[in-house]
Amino acid sequence: QVQLFQSGGGSAQVGGSLTLSCTTPLGESAVTHTGFAVAWFRQTPEKGREGIAGIDSYRHTIYADSVKGRFTLSEDKGKNILYLQMNNLKSEDTATYYCAGKWGWPGLATWDDANVWSYWGQGTQVTVSS
Repeated sequence: QVQLFQSGGGSAQVGGSLTLSCTTPLGESAVTHTGFAVAWFRQTPEKGREGIAGIDSYRHTIYADSVKGRFTLSEDKGKNILYLQMNNLKSEDTATYYCAGKWGWPGLATWDDANVWSYWGQGTQVTVSS
């Protein structure tokens, strides 16, 4: 069992920036461990839970079209933290954000399917207003 803990988020204005973090407790499997894939999802009542960014076992990143060019995944292996930097925020980015993880990348066809991920963070709210 891998526990994922999230931090960051909050409120921002349109065009602003926020950073989300995802980590695991000391002594547990590292969120930045090679072989452990991580994805970020967001959830709204209208769209449900959608995958927006992912990093595979080899640390290659992938982004949904809705956030490509605005959101960036990065990691600090020394601190065991994976970040989602969100720039040029739009009102439609308002959602509850979740990090998810699993051992092994689920593949390009299914990475954005919430059902394939094994472990989940607690969720954090992001609100973007004009």
